[in-house]
Amino acid sequence: MRFYLSLLPFILIVSAICPCGAQVYKSMEPLAHTYSIVAYDSVTGEMGVAVQSHWFQVGPLVVWGEAGVGVVATQSFVNPAFGPNGLRAMEERKSAEEALDELIAKDEGRAYRQVAMLDRQGRAAAYTGEKCIQAAGHAVGKHYSVQANLMANDQVWPAMAKAFEETSGTLAERMIASLQAAEDQGGDIRGKQSVALLVVAPESTNRPWVDRRVDLRIDDHPEPLKELRRLYKIHQAYQYMNEGDLAVEHQNIEKAMTAYGKAMELNPDNEEMKYWYAVALANNNRFADSKKLFFEVFDKNVNWKILTPRLISNGLLTISDEQLGELLEH
Repeated sequence: MRFYLSLLPFILIVSAICPCGAQVYKSMEPLAHTYSIVAYDSVTGEMGVAVQSHWFQVGPLVVWGEAGVGVVATQSFVNPAFGPNGLRAMEERKSAEEALDELIAKDEGRAYRQVAMLDRQGRAAAYTGEKCIQAAGHAVGKHYSVQANLMANDQVWPAMAKAFEETSGTLAERMIASLQAAEDQGGDIRGKQSVALLVVAPESTNRPWVDRRVDLRIDDHPEPLKELRRLYKIHQAYQYMNEGDLAVEHQNIEKAMTAYGKAMELNPDNEEMKYWYAVALANNNRFADSKKLFFEVFDKNVNWKILTPRLISNGLLTISDEQLGELLEH
């Protein structure tokens, strides 16, 4: 009984839009009235999809992507199957438009759907059903599509398109700018709650940790776009951290120092980044420069001080006993 009661508000919403009892059952899909963008970077070959909505945890419903295949945004009265099925069709070398047309033709709830797809060649296609809640529409441009429904006004998606075309930077940064333009234009008439951003590689390596270049989601936040920008900056910093770790693994201390330094520049208050940059400096015969950073980290969290001697035995920190003593005496 509890399950049926929990569905009651949703059934009433669908009934108001689609009074016929038979259609109510067929339309029992999750809601994600929202705005989104699918896009392609012609320089890197990366493909991306980003979305913001006044709906909890919008990412798992709307955002789909696979390296070397394409990306999908499925929204409004969501048909989640459009995500995996669209990717499968594009994996079979169908264009975004062919894949979209095929899925829409088979969907009896198409009037309530909004969906966009983009394939590995950067070709985009979009569909907005005639019964999507207004303001609703989409705009397909070169290497992108923007789409929105339940918006404050019909200038939201044109603003998104303009921002994407006029913004420079990484694909993720351009998509974030597009979402911000939507918000500045009025955005979702209900407000904002969650956001998601996915960027995939141009070719698949069958290693998800490599193929998914960016995968960020904010499920519930009063300022989801602001939080997304903060997390994306941290994401970039940790990309440099990963480069530094790989350089350490290959005993390229100079490269590690450079990578850790770039990470710290992006996120200067992060203890972890400051600590490993200090380690890299010390290993690169710059112990005097490293001490100040070590001490700053130790003052914030004494556990880093406890950790430091443990790095000596496995060669991750190559300093003398005297230098180690200087650090531990702080």
